[in-house]
Amino acid sequence: MNTYAISYTYSNETASKRDEVRPSHVEFLKGHFEAGRLLVSGPVDAGAGALLIISAADEADALAMMDSDPFVQAGLITERGIRRWDIFFGKDKL
Repeated sequence: MNTYAISYTYSNETASKRDEVRPSHVEFLKGHFEAGRLLVSGPVDAGAGALLIISAADEADALAMMDSDPFVQAGLITERGIRRWDIFFGKDKL
């Protein structure tokens, strides 16, 4: 498995809709965390976006997993980025 850093950017205009969808988004993340696929995640820049570190076979697998995120499905992500992350130090901390 590989490690991927996925970044989300949100728009201020979608804040109220994100509040509505957040419970299902959190359940989605919780399920992947418990399954060992989501390693860490959380908001960045005072809630202007998020960073998610996930384990996946390849980039296509990582994106397919995140395509099921209720935030993605509801069109609440303004921009999404993905980068493979080859961790040298601290991998045991994840």
